[in-house]
Amino acid sequence: MKNIVSLFYKNLFLTNRLFGGLAGCVVLFILSFFFPWLGIIPQLVFWSLIAVMLIDIILLYKTPKGVFAKRHAPERLSNSDDNELGIYIESSYTFPISAGIIDEIPFQFQKRDIWFRTNLKPRERKLINYLLRPTRRGEYEFGDIRVYIKSPLGLIRRRYNFEQTETLPVYPSFLQMRKYELMAISNRLTDIGIKKIRRIGHSMEFEQVKNYVAGDDYRTINWKATARQGSLMVNSYVDEKSQQVYCIIDKSRVMKMPFEGLSLLDYAINASLVLSNVALLKEDKAGLITISEKLGAVVPADRRPAHLNKILEVLYKEKTRYLETNMELLYSTVRKVIKQRSLVVFFTNYESMNALQRQLPYLKRLVKYHLLLVVFFENTELKTLSEQPATDVEGIYIKTIAEKFAYDKKLIVKELAKYGIQSILTSPQNLTVNTINRYLEIKAKQKI
Repeated sequence: MKNIVSLFYKNLFLTNRLFGGLAGCVVLFILSFFFPWLGIIPQLVFWSLIAVMLIDIILLYKTPKGVFAKRHAPERLSNSDDNELGIYIESSYTFPISAGIIDEIPFQFQKRDIWFRTNLKPRERKLINYLLRPTRRGEYEFGDIRVYIKSPLGLIRRRYNFEQTETLPVYPSFLQMRKYELMAISNRLTDIGIKKIRRIGHSMEFEQVKNYVAGDDYRTINWKATARQGSLMVNSYVDEKSQQVYCIIDKSRVMKMPFEGLSLLDYAINASLVLSNVALLKEDKAGLITISEKLGAVVPADRRPAHLNKILEVLYKEKTRYLETNMELLYSTVRKVIKQRSLVVFFTNYESMNALQRQLPYLKRLVKYHLLLVVFFENTELKTLSEQPATDVEGIYIKTIAEKFAYDKKLIVKELAKYGIQSILTSPQNLTVNTINRYLEIKAKQKI
């Protein structure tokens, strides 16, 4: 009998593990009445645990508002970027506590593990930061913040609910825009792969006559000013300003294709926003046209201070449609809206030569009046397949088809060049850098 009792007590921790603390002790307490040989120890354990729990309850509930929590979020989120949010938590307890925090984030993120653990000293304040990366534009609804508090005894957990319901809009990538903006202002675009283009000739916009310094082009020496001053003087020129740069975004079904969570339309929208901002910083005028089977938004080119916000608001509302682009409507709109020769950047996608041939007659007509740059995308999945070694007949077949589609993309570039249409074939992640590269190249060579 003693061996049975000894074995029972040795496995008491297993009972607690199975029944969960108090539940295990309650079971022992009840069993002690039916089996007197268990002794008084279960009853002592039970009442001791009840006493400790009462103390824990008093500790946690004697302070009406033991903690305070609030979400720190920006006014809007940036699409495809890591947005930093924070949870501010403040303890009013006079003893250290441990806290578990749940933030009810929008369902679009499909995350069920937003659970933060932290320890707070008496009356301590903390800010817990975390990142969210949205992949769709639109409104995101945040819910409440729930905080679960435990005292050092750790037997009872108290829940606090904080109503923090709010709706945050997700805009095109303005964080990416700001990054390029700072680099453009400080002339550091080369740090992120933006090519430094050698100038060919000079722009026609004269700025001033200045003293010659080492490195100046000797062809710009002003001999009359040199004779008057008695020292070498050179003419200084600046880039021509107020040139028009229009971004035309195709919203048809070809732009629905996803890449790393974003559609091609979202990549084109982000790149258009950045390009428009860089153009405005270079003192050019930026405009926008969106098109599908019907005309979308039209923002005439301008460079007033509030113009970029107008473009941002328009891009925020754009969505993919599921019919083919009405190129005849696009041509008539361009001829009606864009009155002077401009750089027209057309963001679209072609998967075959047949797709290009349907639009080519209208592109050939546009290039007569404007400098046309067609931007379309590499199929990165097919490129990966074409680079993988084939190990069987099926693999050879898949690899051959993938290489055929990749070759068609290159043929499209040559076909466009045949008619004087510039093009960029790029992967989605390099779209912004490649587009700005080409804009700076065009501007440096004065092709507009």
